[in-house]
Amino acid sequence: MDFTFSDEQQQFRDALRRYLDKEYAFDARQKIVKSEAGVDGKHWRAFAELGLLALPVPEAQGGFDGGPVDMLVVMQELGRALVVEPYWATAVGIEALRLGAERGSAFAGDLLEHAGRGEIRLAVAFNEPHARYDLFDLRTSASSDGDHFTLEGTKSMVQHGAQADHWIVPARLDGEVALFIVGKDAANVRITEYRTIDGQRAATLVFDKTPATRLDGRGTGAATLERVADYATFLLCAEALGALDALNRATVEYTKERQQFGMPIARFQVLQHRMVDMLIHTEQARSITYLAAARHASDDAATRARAISAAKARVGQAARFVGQQAVQLHGGMGMTDELPVAHWFKRLSVIETTLGDVDHHLARFASLPAFSITEV
Repeated sequence: MDFTFSDEQQQFRDALRRYLDKEYAFDARQKIVKSEAGVDGKHWRAFAELGLLALPVPEAQGGFDGGPVDMLVVMQELGRALVVEPYWATAVGIEALRLGAERGSAFAGDLLEHAGRGEIRLAVAFNEPHARYDLFDLRTSASSDGDHFTLEGTKSMVQHGAQADHWIVPARLDGEVALFIVGKDAANVRITEYRTIDGQRAATLVFDKTPATRLDGRGTGAATLERVADYATFLLCAEALGALDALNRATVEYTKERQQFGMPIARFQVLQHRMVDMLIHTEQARSITYLAAARHASDDAATRARAISAAKARVGQAARFVGQQAVQLHGGMGMTDELPVAHWFKRLSVIETTLGDVDHHLARFASLPAFSITEV
């Protein structure tokens, strides 16, 4: 398999990296994290100008129709820079709207155009308080009165839920899984926002007969929800690669500067072995994530799901190992807020537990059709 990015993808990556290095340095990022809003509209507008928001939007709605490999390029750079803007949440919402537009939802098509221009932000409310990683254990319910729908229930840990202008909400309708669009200004919604350990923002949403618009067609909700969750999981894996690369680089640089017994600790063979192991974990995670990017568009849902779960499990293992080793090799400095090392580790820890941890995805991989020991 050819893992080489095209010239256009490399140019896009370089432009994004230059912007982030100049405008989104670690100190600037920390100020945003500590601000009341937790995000910065200036950077969101810059993302729109750079084409990041239009990238995953279909051409029919004015976007660039970027595929998984294009998004992999972007997410790696955002992970490297520890970006806290709601890009992941909006990109996942765009994927849900794209699938809805394919099934004839005019409202979804309109929202896609606004999202591609950076005029709105989106979030998908995957989680419920009781359900852990089960996407289909839904207590949120929908009621219909002709073409009008209302929702009742609670969604927890909605990434950037308070910053979103529209939510995509899975719910039960007549015993089936269905997806709905809810505007932030809809009646009877209670929003409780909080900061997560990685410096990002999340929210709990409580719906009480809240008006909603149906996104999917009858009988398609479960498959659509799973496809959107797989896409979201893949983007998290890509973001993790950027953080893993940054942790490896920062650790090597630190060990070249840290002196012990009159020499840099990078010269100690046992520490060199540790850093080699960190690199091996990262490269294995990269390979399986690139494979997931290639297989995400497969028409066979089981093939796609196997690749995504394999990537999420391997990335989760690498995140824990590389993060722990990086903190230990930095010593006490690795635990402080003054260095980005701890922040990369915190972000990787949250990624590892978002939409399924290592154990969950190993179990999902093994349960899928056509599993064989050669795929492990």
